[in-house]
Amino acid sequence: MGMMGRYPEQQSRFSMELKVIQMTRQAGVGRITLNRPHRHNAWTGRMHTEYRWALAELEADPLVRAVIVTGAQRSFCVGGDAEALKGHSDKGGYDPGTPDPLARPGYGVMPEFDAPFAYHFGLTKPVIAALNGAAAGVGLALAMFADLRFAVPGAVFTTAHGKLNFPAEYGLSWLLPRMIGLTRANELLLSSRRFSSEEALSLGLINGVFEADVLIDSVQAYAEQLIAQNAPDALRVTKHQIYRDLHRDVATSVHYSEQQLARMSRTPDFKEGVAAFMEKRPPQWQGMDHE
Repeated sequence: MGMMGRYPEQQSRFSMELKVIQMTRQAGVGRITLNRPHRHNAWTGRMHTEYRWALAELEADPLVRAVIVTGAQRSFCVGGDAEALKGHSDKGGYDPGTPDPLARPGYGVMPEFDAPFAYHFGLTKPVIAALNGAAAGVGLALAMFADLRFAVPGAVFTTAHGKLNFPAEYGLSWLLPRMIGLTRANELLLSSRRFSSEEALSLGLINGVFEADVLIDSVQAYAEQLIAQNAPDALRVTKHQIYRDLHRDVATSVHYSEQQLARMSRTPDFKEGVAAFMEKRPPQWQGMDHE
């Protein structure tokens, strides 16, 4: 199946009672809130299962064009739940705690994306992390797999794994060197030290900082502006170009962009974009099915 084809695996195909996350929709933007505030939204197998289900639901919804991921109250996600970690220790090994069936959002685009958290790269809609507080370990990995990230002042981040005799979790050793360079990534990964949202901004790990009382509203406004100004097909194609190009050579990237340029210039949204520009008015996107 081609990159822009329909991905039936992305739809969950089963219902789920949400116990540890919340899912809402507003003005074309879906929102997933990690909702275990009494445990600082610590990650569990149940949360991973519900998160994948909600992401698949929002990916399949034609009225949703962007997704925000955030945490309830004062933390984003402080990593694996301490009680779950103790359970792993007592059992003598790691258990992800994710039952079957699991939703498969973003799967079927490239084999390189068909893995936990890497599936974000196969989604057709931008994912924006609103980091309302601490993010550690798997919580930091979740944030880094988002396409864009905004945080509150003074939020504390850490890779955390070294202090638990864990490896760098869920692709952080792949992500961070590509995001901030090998030297800076090595320091964060090998030390497992804490760093602030202000340092994260200076490193290029996040896109901006908003005060806590306006974070969600500001990110919601950003997402609404993003989808209003950019055609749905352009967002889909550009996101896939970004992540597919990390796995292919420059000539293939150029040829693919030429193919998409030829296709997209024949669509109604191309005509609408030109007309809106010439008439100095907001565009009214129609959207279109994937090819």
